[in-house]
Amino acid sequence: MKEHGIGQATGKIILIGEHAVVYGQPAIAFPFNGVGVTATVQKATIDTLDSAYFTGKFDQLAHTEQMQSVYRLIQKLKNDLQAPNFALKIESTIPAERGMGSSAAVAVAITRAFFDWQEQTLTDEALTSYVNFSEQIAHDNPSGIDAAATSGTNPILFEKGQPYQHFPLNIDAYLLVADTQIKGRTREAVKAVAELKKVDPDTVDMALNRLGRNTKHAQQAIIHNQSALLGKVMTDSHYVLRYLSVSNELLDRAVLTAINHGALGAKLTGGGRGGCLLVLTDTLATAQKIQEQFAQLGITKTWLQGLGVYQNA
Repeated sequence: MKEHGIGQATGKIILIGEHAVVYGQPAIAFPFNGVGVTATVQKATIDTLDSAYFTGKFDQLAHTEQMQSVYRLIQKLKNDLQAPNFALKIESTIPAERGMGSSAAVAVAITRAFFDWQEQTLTDEALTSYVNFSEQIAHDNPSGIDAAATSGTNPILFEKGQPYQHFPLNIDAYLLVADTQIKGRTREAVKAVAELKKVDPDTVDMALNRLGRNTKHAQQAIIHNQSALLGKVMTDSHYVLRYLSVSNELLDRAVLTAINHGALGAKLTGGGRGGCLLVLTDTLATAQKIQEQFAQLGITKTWLQGLGVYQNA
């Protein structure tokens, strides 16, 4: 057993394909290292947890509905690894309710910390099992994509009922993620798409198929380093999502602002009607210029990630 165990995880974003994935179309999820979680665990006299949502004796979590997934995951890890009493600290920069995989990332970081502390080998399969256990409690019927994206390093293509396809990140561009600081309204947006489909099924099916084709084009663009193509399908997807009533006025203004100031492409991400948007640029300077423009719209919380060869720049 080590003196300290440390576990880390990144956030995640849906690059393309949101909402269409509900109807069997493909989508791409992306590990996002602009935000993340670090968990640190060590031996203690009694079990304690120190986090933004709860600080105190661990057994008090048993009565905290919001933290049930964390409570039961830690309980399971302690039992499975026969670990002694612990003091666990969780630090996160992932905003909640923004579609960035916060709960899955916390589960990844905690699991890695406990295994590191006990000096036990953690396989990918075991990590996935623990995180899915936690996510099942948090979300009832999770797709599992958050668990895969927050623990990995490459994009993932996924479709309902199909195994995930990991593929290389091979595109020379910058990705700007901007938080409108309006909570996403996923359930409301999903219901709106479903209602629109009842009213005009043929047109909505065409829109969903278009989003599916865009996702496939995006995958090839990433693999073959075609940043202009990726930007084009991102922007096209945003306007398809707007037709599906998933966007809002601020997201639309931000996308137009980004395009008018040199972005290769831009779109909302996740459930929509709030939350975050993505902007793809070919240079760091362009991304920073768009950040300044967003500030004038009141969008001041942004993250910037280099892709491809720019990841470590």
